[in-house]
Amino acid sequence: MSSSTTTDAVTLTRAGVVSGLLRLGPFALFAVPFGMAFGVAAVERGLSVAQALLMSALVFAGAAQFAALELWAAPLPYLSLALVVFAVNARHLVMGAALAPWINRLPPALRLASLGVMSDANFAASHAAFEAGGRDAGVLLGGGLALWLAWMTGTVVGLGAGASIGDLDRFGVDVVMVVFLAAVVTGGVRTHRLVPPLAVAGAVAVLTLALLPTGWNVIAGAVAGGLVGALRYDGSTDAG
Repeated sequence: MSSSTTTDAVTLTRAGVVSGLLRLGPFALFAVPFGMAFGVAAVERGLSVAQALLMSALVFAGAAQFAALELWAAPLPYLSLALVVFAVNARHLVMGAALAPWINRLPPALRLASLGVMSDANFAASHAAFEAGGRDAGVLLGGGLALWLAWMTGTVVGLGAGASIGDLDRFGVDVVMVVFLAAVVTGGVRTHRLVPPLAVAGAVAVLTLALLPTGWNVIAGAVAGGLVGALRYDGSTDAG
């Protein structure tokens, strides 16, 4: 662990927001094609422009939005939609718990603003920053805003261009998020003690991918990895 403790004051400053914007800005460009794909899919499923824009603006969860489109039919199955979106986004429970020691020290309004734009990428970047001793939650908020703006831009373009865009996966954009998160995770492994929980979490997530509903394999992997960590270690400071 870093020399800083979770009892240190946590702030949210304009400089931190700018830092988050700059840090995630280049990566956020890769969210544009995903937003475009959603815009195209939304049109094909019969959503109005207003409905698609509101979904992207308020939900801001690509996988959950695509899953919701699969169930989009009249009359809308509200319960099924809610359950599917919860399952796909359930990993945010784990992400929120990981950030809780720092984020919970912010006033409620700033806490909600930061978590409202939390996604995989800015969670990974901000968690790494907090672990390294940083205490400015603006990194989380700024990074989230960068991704949100890119996602909204892509949605608008997709809604306007329609199916003429074609399959964006042919450009390899579908692997960018996986590569980014893998780099963040492996870069944060500073001791061999973290390898077993990470290995178990990854293995369980992959093995249950075809067995569990969409998104639940991530939760299963997180729980399995957490249990391994809890059973093997007593919470003492890591040694190399």
